[in-house]
Amino acid sequence: MTKSEIVNEIAVRTGLEKTAIAETIDNFFVVVKNSMVSGSNIYLRGFGTFELKMRKTKVARNIKRNTSLIVPAHHVARFKPAKEFAAQVKESKILADKL
Repeated sequence: MTKSEIVNEIAVRTGLEKTAIAETIDNFFVVVKNSMVSGSNIYLRGFGTFELKMRKTKVARNIKRNTSLIVPAHHVARFKPAKEFAAQVKESKILADKL
């Protein structure tokens, strides 16, 4: 599903203007990005958590050149779905049919 499809779906459900919905979604993404860049996690009850995960320093290898380099410790953005949401996806018959 694309952003425009999400905007259309919300417009049909709420009757609001598509431009207002698109602006709201854009602002939501800006808030999420800015919060995560500043080191804050975002908790949305019943949906999930956008969180930062710390990756340790590690040695990576280039097998073709037989060299190694050190990858420094860094943060990675991650989404962790809420238990209810994960259970709904797991029990979904649509996804089971695609497998």
